[in-house]
Amino acid sequence: MTDYIALGLKYGGFTQLDRIYLNNVLSRFSSHQEKMAFITPPPSVINAYFAEIYQKQSPQAATGYYFELSKALGLLTDSPSFKEEKPFVRLNLSGKSYGFVYENEAEQALVFSEKSEKITESLLFELAQIFPQYSIYCDAGQIKMAPLAFSETVCRDLTPQSSQLSQISELADKVIKLTGFNQEELLELAAPFSGQRYYGFAQHQAIIYIKK
Repeated sequence: MTDYIALGLKYGGFTQLDRIYLNNVLSRFSSHQEKMAFITPPPSVINAYFAEIYQKQSPQAATGYYFELSKALGLLTDSPSFKEEKPFVRLNLSGKSYGFVYENEAEQALVFSEKSEKITESLLFELAQIFPQYSIYCDAGQIKMAPLAFSETVCRDLTPQSSQLSQISELADKVIKLTGFNQEELLELAAPFSGQRYYGFAQHQAIIYIKK
């Protein structure tokens, strides 16, 4: 049985002083959907909390807050839109309006735009810098984020002698890893390799994993 008061106190922005009020209002609703809609914070509150946690703690703490809230309040969805049938976290990417939601309990997130926008590699790198704890990738024309892990055991160094700022390694699971400070050079070095690309960011360097 769902404890709506506990959910409201933990995730809805209500305090212990609101307990009686919560109980009275929730008793007027007959359906689960109505009760969940009432205790779910509005988008402005979710975005304010997310931004505050991001700035004062870390990107991982901010996404952790939003992921737990999404699971607890039934906000997981694979079909978000700016009609905001469900609240989502807004993002400003390259001056354009985007949002992101969690799709499932595996912490896979979907990034979507307000208007139809071309997905560029610079956009994916921008996301990787904002959320360095996630791998950024494209799947069926959609931008996804997930906490993916790759083997970091290096089998071969494939870095060309001409490269000054980038490095190419073949990892144990036959994944190609490219790291560098110059995104344009990194993309040039990645061009000969085929496979699913995952974009990341760590220690001030852009990262591309290519999985065959």
